[in-house]
Amino acid sequence: MGNDAMDSTIPGKEPVVKANQQLLSGVSHADRIDDDGGRPAKWRIIGPGLVVAATGVGAADMVATLVAGSRYGYGLFWAVIVGVVLKIILVEGAGRYTLATGKTIFEGWRSLGKWTTWYFGPYIMIWGFVYGATAMSSAALPLAAVFPILPLWAWAILMGLAGFVMVWWGKYATFEKITAALVGMMFVTVVGLAIIAAPNIPEMLTGLIPMIPSTDGAIFYTLALAGGVGGTITLAAYGYWLREKGWYTPKWMKVMRIDNSMAYVMTGIFVVAMLIVGAEVVRSAGVSLSASDEGLLDLYGVLKAEYGDVVGTGFLVGFWAASFSSIIGVWNGVSLMFADFWGNMRGKESGHPDTRVGGKYFRFYILWLTFPPMILFALGQPIGLILAYGALGSLFMPFLALTLLGLLNGKRIPKAWANKLHTNIALGACALLFVILGVRQFWTSLSPLFGG
Repeated sequence: MGNDAMDSTIPGKEPVVKANQQLLSGVSHADRIDDDGGRPAKWRIIGPGLVVAATGVGAADMVATLVAGSRYGYGLFWAVIVGVVLKIILVEGAGRYTLATGKTIFEGWRSLGKWTTWYFGPYIMIWGFVYGATAMSSAALPLAAVFPILPLWAWAILMGLAGFVMVWWGKYATFEKITAALVGMMFVTVVGLAIIAAPNIPEMLTGLIPMIPSTDGAIFYTLALAGGVGGTITLAAYGYWLREKGWYTPKWMKVMRIDNSMAYVMTGIFVVAMLIVGAEVVRSAGVSLSASDEGLLDLYGVLKAEYGDVVGTGFLVGFWAASFSSIIGVWNGVSLMFADFWGNMRGKESGHPDTRVGGKYFRFYILWLTFPPMILFALGQPIGLILAYGALGSLFMPFLALTLLGLLNGKRIPKAWANKLHTNIALGACALLFVILGVRQFWTSLSPLFGG
């Protein structure tokens, strides 16, 4: 009682206390009253779906799509569309579980057995350490190209500190608005560039017919493109962002589905724009792009030579916006996932103030994402850590898809919101794709141990 009384005096915590009190008093989840006092659910363009979609599309997705366009033209257009549909299915599943049960995705994983915790605990710590350095460096690349007054590592540290400040002191509503502004910058610059590049519409339409190029390794490249469009651990963060938005109960189900679908439609337009640039600009220039984030700097050189400084620099703005949106999205969303995980390990219910935005577990992980990874700028890439990161990371998307199949069927979810046959088939296809990709990535990650 004392703790609840204290928490209720903290600004922004009242809805959490009220929600917990409703559960303790025996009110069924479907009958709970949301933060809005029970008003009808209404969709707004800016919501958690836009956040999860923007966070998932980073420099790596941009490079992969550019390279696909430069190698195969519009031949893999269909794979990009499949990738968007798969993410809509996965994110809808994570959101549906949260709204239907009132439980977080980590609570669901724990119900499947202790093995989920033994995987997720080490994964989120190693992933955060390595990803922190990668994300900061990615956002620093375009700045170092335009403003070479500082070295790349210095810009990377500044990007990490900027993300830290915005998420440490910002509320969810502020974070959502900043993400929307970054999405606008990404959308205008990249889609505008695709329009300037003048896409070949008849050739694009033929690219909707599924085909796999006959070159070596093309089948895995195609599967990776379909599976990699805007997909990381942040897909599982969607349920936490729903909660921060104030969407708790099944009344938000329809709004959630619209929110998720529209956000990934925007993601699809963005990714298709990158494919157009690869097919029309990079391919015609005969340039071979780097497979890493530096490939976007290669494109900057091509655009600058072809269209001038304004267009080239405008693209770098979009590149930076995509990278920085991933920083603040991960700093917020994955910190919420860690806070829930650690709160559960400490015996605290999901939704406890320590596990929410601004809570002590949430802030610990923001520190973990920001400062320890800066050590890697001096050490380079420690091979053991990189191998562990790759091996554990390769298993996450199969882990998410397979666990969602378990959570969205049977007694773990109310029958009204359980998977239908067609959703099981779709989610099963997702799981199969990610298992294939995961096994290949797992082997690739560990091959250096065997002299590969």
